[in-house]
Amino acid sequence: MESSVSSPALTDEQRLAELGYKQSLNRAWSGFSNFAISFTIISVLAGCFTTYGQAWNNGGPIVISIGWPLISIPILIIGFCMSELVSAYPTAGGIYWWAGKLGGPVWAWFTGWFNLIGLVAVVASVDYACATFLNVVLGLYEVNIFGINFADEAHVLQEVFLLFLIILALHIAVNVRRTHMLALVNSVSVWWHVIGVAAIVVVLILVPDGHQSLSFVFGHRINQSGFSGSMFWFYVLPLGFLLTQYTITGFDASAHISEETHGASTAAAKGVWRSIFYSAVIGWIVLLAITFAITNVKGANEAFGFAPTLLTEALGSGWGKFVLIISVVGQLFCGAACLTSASRMCYAFSRDRGFGKRVSAKISTVNSERVPIYAVLAMAAAALLITIPALKGKGNGEAVPFAFFAIVSVSVIGLYIAYVIPIFLRWRKGADFEPGPWTNGKKYKWMNSFSTIWVVFITIIFCLPFTPEAVPFSSEFSWEAFNYAPLTVGLVILLAWIGWMTTARKHFTGQVRETDLAKEIGPEPQVGPGSP
Repeated sequence: MESSVSSPALTDEQRLAELGYKQSLNRAWSGFSNFAISFTIISVLAGCFTTYGQAWNNGGPIVISIGWPLISIPILIIGFCMSELVSAYPTAGGIYWWAGKLGGPVWAWFTGWFNLIGLVAVVASVDYACATFLNVVLGLYEVNIFGINFADEAHVLQEVFLLFLIILALHIAVNVRRTHMLALVNSVSVWWHVIGVAAIVVVLILVPDGHQSLSFVFGHRINQSGFSGSMFWFYVLPLGFLLTQYTITGFDASAHISEETHGASTAAAKGVWRSIFYSAVIGWIVLLAITFAITNVKGANEAFGFAPTLLTEALGSGWGKFVLIISVVGQLFCGAACLTSASRMCYAFSRDRGFGKRVSAKISTVNSERVPIYAVLAMAAAALLITIPALKGKGNGEAVPFAFFAIVSVSVIGLYIAYVIPIFLRWRKGADFEPGPWTNGKKYKWMNSFSTIWVVFITIIFCLPFTPEAVPFSSEFSWEAFNYAPLTVGLVILLAWIGWMTTARKHFTGQVRETDLAKEIGPEPQVGPGSP
């Protein structure tokens, strides 16, 4: 089918016109660039390092060595289901647009808001984690600048937040530039991740004095959650799944960039599932390398599985710095790609008047370089807002930003609920669904139903307290440890429902067809000699 197309760009624009939109964004991304942005957002150099401690404390090595590949399987199935949808509907709105097409405006409305809060949380969590790791690196180099001493343990959360602001500003600057540069940045990121992971694995194999046994890596259990051992298998262990679910997310970016991708009906579909598959394989390799290198289990437990501490313990200060710098740069790439994806979704939602007519008109504006600059700024501002609670640590003065783990949960819950709504609707649509060139065939029946059940399961798990201190009405309860993910998601549902009932149902149709509007207005006037 693709070989018979003489002009892929023309075909893409025609398909977009059929879906109701004009080619407003710059279609400058190749199929590899499309894959690259999802691969970069998944970023094994980010998620595998930043949430390693979550798995170490809630299950231990078995969650990392066995849990990672097992949990990767349902995520890949979800990816296959989404690939089929993006092939049929390659639009920047992606997920909410699919829901609107398959279920109607109310489905599009709620899906859009879940997708938005999930993407905002991803930007916030990735940039905050990057700031945390950068703070550690600066501390190892004993940096002391403008009166800020990164080498001491005072004001850690404030220093991390300052770095977070700087990183977020850097990512804004990158995202308001031409899309050609963004595509180049993401292409470079792929090779940084591949070569960087290879370098880290080699270092973790050759540098440590010894390594753990196979029985430890694939059989040892750890429970540092604070919950009793009797709760290990049905409560503590699933909490450790957050490592995999959080790391392998954000692959909807391939859909959001489809209006900027050549041959989007096929390239974007492949970008979704390939980014999941290769990230799962590469991530497992680096996680195994880290776990085999941890010989001081007592020290790892005392550090609560914090990856920078484990790496410097196993490799020494010199090689530890080397690995952490590779990780920090990878996280910088990841955060920039996250903001790109979030801004494109925000642009598409505002284009369809998801924020009301007046606000939407502003946010959906593109600049002279065809970049949705106001959407970039809006999503960055929202990411900053939900990260403010991370300034607060534990009441005893410990620099433990529990709010960060809540943000991680919000990103997973928000995104996967958004993912599964159109998957469920496609399942309900059955044979009436018109697939694109990339399709799951009859396998959609079990794949879509399984995906729906899985997302319900993980949503329940990640709304639960991560520590006894977060259990409401218990004697140990502390607001600093509270998992505000269910409150945030519940608030999104409530506000979205109020918005729908009061105003949105009167103006939000799921799509404002630009091509139909163009026909009603007529052709644009030609500007020639003597024209004002």
